[in-house]
Amino acid sequence: MSSSRTLVTALVALALVGLHYTLRPILDWRAGVDFLIIAVLVVAARVRPGVAALTGFLVGLLADALTPEAFGAGALAMTLVGYTASQLKATFFADNVALNAVFVFAGKVAFDWILVLAERRLGGGALAAQLLLWTPLAALLTALVGLAVMGIVRPVLERRRP
Repeated sequence: MSSSRTLVTALVALALVGLHYTLRPILDWRAGVDFLIIAVLVVAARVRPGVAALTGFLVGLLADALTPEAFGAGALAMTLVGYTASQLKATFFADNVALNAVFVFAGKVAFDWILVLAERRLGGGALAAQLLLWTPLAALLTALVGLAVMGIVRPVLERRRP
């Protein structure tokens, strides 16, 4: 990846992290958009698996800084999602909108399942409601916003020099 594409990718990821901590609290939805997942997936689509895992780990640590009682669960989940996304990028990050939507949806679902199970804070009906109701709703919203972000970012990152 050229240095200008690297810079644009980093700026997009930083903007998404900023949105996660500014816009998301304002909206305060139970099934909110996860801008951190979108940031990790945008980066993972353009880098090697090791760099994607490191990015996921750092973003997960950032998220974990606000939840000290479950410190490490977010880092674990983001690391696994980043690494897996980078491994699968050739298959799913084609010019097919439906595949991109499924990819972001699956990334969010995987993140939430790993996070909720690693935290071990919920049990019984609350765990079932989180995993079977709120996680898919949040994943759907995240996929819709992720498609918009990728639609905006893709033309900038894939411009060819003459």
